[in-house]
Amino acid sequence: MGELEKVFGRNAQLVVLEYLIKTRGTTTYLSGIAEGTGLSHSSVSRVMEPIIAQNIVKKGKMGKQIRTFTVNEENELAKLLIRFHEDLSKLLSSQ
Repeated sequence: MGELEKVFGRNAQLVVLEYLIKTRGTTTYLSGIAEGTGLSHSSVSRVMEPIIAQNIVKKGKMGKQIRTFTVNEENELAKLLIRFHEDLSKLLSSQ
């Protein structure tokens, strides 16, 4: 169970967002996110659009069909979420 899930409950978008924050600095794809989170490919696909729309995640392409994703660490909202996640992790680990 991730830190965000402990506080906000299980929600596919939060699970994906936390996975992407924890693996930031790397580029991944839908199947990789699905495998890493235990969610279905369709669930991951569905929740990616709002995260991309907020520019928290950058979308790219590998070849003709594979979409890639990486946290946009230049985005102020993404920076805030990363700091929040780090602070929350520290707080929960000290309890």
